[in-house]
Amino acid sequence: MSRVRTAFPRSSEITPRDVFDQRRSFLRDAGFVIAAAGAASLGLGARDAAAGTFSSARKGPYGTTEAPTPLKDVTSYNNFYEFGTGKEDPAERAGSLKTRPWTVSVEGECAKPRRWDIDELLKLAAIEERVYRMRCVEGWSMVIPWNGYPLAELLKRAEPNSRAKYVEFTTLSDVSQMPGQRAAVLDWPYVEGLRIDEAMHPLTLLTLGLYGDLLPNQNGAPVRVTVPWKYGFKSAKSIVRIRFTEHEPKTAWNKAAPREYGFYSNVNPAVEHPRWSQAKERRIGEWTKRPTLPFNGYAEQVAGLYAGMDLRKYF
Repeated sequence: MSRVRTAFPRSSEITPRDVFDQRRSFLRDAGFVIAAAGAASLGLGARDAAAGTFSSARKGPYGTTEAPTPLKDVTSYNNFYEFGTGKEDPAERAGSLKTRPWTVSVEGECAKPRRWDIDELLKLAAIEERVYRMRCVEGWSMVIPWNGYPLAELLKRAEPNSRAKYVEFTTLSDVSQMPGQRAAVLDWPYVEGLRIDEAMHPLTLLTLGLYGDLLPNQNGAPVRVTVPWKYGFKSAKSIVRIRFTEHEPKTAWNKAAPREYGFYSNVNPAVEHPRWSQAKERRIGEWTKRPTLPFNGYAEQVAGLYAGMDLRKYF
């Protein structure tokens, strides 16, 4: 497996705010924005729709009051192996990703499979803002204001049947757009999965933006999931397929290194990664470490999902 670089970004590697704003202007001019006609269904005003932002998104019922990680760090220090194994690689290389046209199929063990256009997903439900703690398996963390709505709102429309025990997520596979897929670091396409009750949990977010804007490419544009009580690699990015399955999906990191990356991958300071401790974490932008919280601080909301389970065995 390729070595993962974990140094914090140098100032020269950080995407300046004006560059990020230029990207938003490009998206608007190219037509990659929320249609004004869908503004009412999104809970956004016409001005928001024209600008391609979620600045009027309502505050979601979950989250944290901790100070968010600066945007420049959120968009320049990323794990997205489809664009390379370095933390700076996604910001440098993800410009090749084309996020329009884009569709997401919802299929498998359900009564109403359907292919959704990305703009249909943008109009499906009122967009919320949720400030979530996000924890990476290597020991660093961020606090990110995400924009989206509960994944359950999409999944329920497919009417999963009694055989639907898991939900599998598949990322785009296209080496012309994702140059990191030329390297055999993982078995492409990237696949992740959740148990269906985890996927349906109200904390699990179908994510379409961050910091009030559409998702940047390096953060999983145009649509991803966010599962804040699990390590970050469980939150699949640039999704093209969601599939209900009867059996536990074979996920990318679990296949690559099963001793290191279990299917559940809940944040658990009592379970050490074979190559480092998970007991403490370093928040991006800080140099002192802090204790890692069980379930990343969301134990009150999600611990009941795992009642009676040996979380050392099912890590």
